[in-house]
Amino acid sequence: MNTPLMPDEIRQTVLRLLGEIAPETDLTALKPGVSFRDQLDIDSMDFLNFVIMIHKTFGLEIPEADYPKYGTLNGCVEQLSDKRVT
Repeated sequence: MNTPLMPDEIRQTVLRLLGEIAPETDLTALKPGVSFRDQLDIDSMDFLNFVIMIHKTFGLEIPEADYPKYGTLNGCVEQLSDKRVT
């Protein structure tokens, strides 16, 4: 059975993944509509690793063209809210 992802669950999971990528970051100060790369000390490889972690954690295929949509917390929640996981 497929279960829709709830926004709060998505937000918590995304923040946990970001904490693994940028452990020195105060995630409580993260602005949800501002690019992760503008707020965190991450480079393009860190961001790619973050997208891969989303793929593995949520079990979803993410086309390369959609990577920019995962660049903010709001973007991640929006993209993943419409998905279903098993």
